[in-house]
Amino acid sequence: MVLKLDVETKLAAARTRLIIDKPFLGALVLRLPLQQARPDWCKTTATDARKLYYNVEYIEHLSLAETQFVLAQEALHCALLHFARRGHRVKHLWDLACDFAVNPILIHDGLTAPPGALYSHAYDGMTAEEIYPFLVDNENDSSNEETLHDKPEEQSSGKGEQPPPPEQQPDDDQGKAQRPQTETDEQAQPQDGVDEDREGAHEPPPLSAQERETLEVQWKQRLAGAAQQAMQAGKLSGDLARLVDYVLEPRLPWRMLLAHYMTAQARDDYSYTRPSSRRGEPAIFPSLRSHQLEVVVAVDSSGSITGEEIAEFVSEIDAIKGQIRARVVLQACDERLCPDGPWTFEAWETLEVPTSFRGGGGTDFKPVFEWADRLDRAPDLLVYFTDAEGSFPRMPPHYPVIWLVKGKASVPWGQRVQLN
Repeated sequence: MVLKLDVETKLAAARTRLIIDKPFLGALVLRLPLQQARPDWCKTTATDARKLYYNVEYIEHLSLAETQFVLAQEALHCALLHFARRGHRVKHLWDLACDFAVNPILIHDGLTAPPGALYSHAYDGMTAEEIYPFLVDNENDSSNEETLHDKPEEQSSGKGEQPPPPEQQPDDDQGKAQRPQTETDEQAQPQDGVDEDREGAHEPPPLSAQERETLEVQWKQRLAGAAQQAMQAGKLSGDLARLVDYVLEPRLPWRMLLAHYMTAQARDDYSYTRPSSRRGEPAIFPSLRSHQLEVVVAVDSSGSITGEEIAEFVSEIDAIKGQIRARVVLQACDERLCPDGPWTFEAWETLEVPTSFRGGGGTDFKPVFEWADRLDRAPDLLVYFTDAEGSFPRMPPHYPVIWLVKGKASVPWGQRVQLN
């Protein structure tokens, strides 16, 4: 019992240090009540997105700084909705991808990782979804990722556990060890579980679909609140700010979002204009009147966008163009406009990538907007496909702009659609 009290003191001290030094992470950790777990299923730490479970012996061997890391790691996995984003991916590989995504963020933020924490420079700045395909490719290659075989099934949330010795490999998983409680949020305090024996809490049952959806909404709200408080205090790092934007931005497929924004510009309306008397109709019914849109489609030709991606993007624009009766002017630009452009396609013509598409220099977005300002008629919409790593005009134009962005870079104005 003395050992457990010492561990609870360490956990409380680590949590307090996080609140003071890292208010964003501290606010998230406060949302997870701490619960001692039975060592037969929890070898290190785990979370069901409602509680943070810990192995007493494991925590006892960590330093205070390392304890801060594991608490922040579990809380950040919940805040980034890793429990809800796995989909049909292989569980233990998804767990590894989540750790590879979160650990560099915490290390760069100044926290001390415990021995054996998963980390690779190759995955810096990448999301779990981006890392996962690399782990699938290297699953049977022990020389590339030795840690893949150190802990094949990590923790109940699939994240946050540091690799234990080989004889202590955990085999629980996120999908089978998560179930939230139904009571309202409370401040997390180290505590014994109700109806639990002195050895700790038993492994919780898996989350239901409804519980997962409820927790997803709750953690989004907690993430937004914690980020706002940290920004007001001036203690939110750039890496964490980008992760917050990634989680809170719309998760619809880019094709659906692009179609939504383009069709919203279509000027279709009903008219009650009196029809010709020759038709002999006894009543006046509304008729749909459509006007052709002028759409400028700009493509970043600096080399950051592959030819296959450009072809897929142009094909999607072509499909939408036919639905909204749009005349499309295609323009390519790296640091200057492509000398062979622009290319004009009427509503009935197929939009295709020109064979003379050239580029490969730097990235400057200003030439496209300067060119559009010289047109006889301002476009009704401009869609720009880019990685958003370049020089933007200081002021936005008076017409709507949609940025289809490959990567994580932000845009200063306009509607940003993530290529995902």
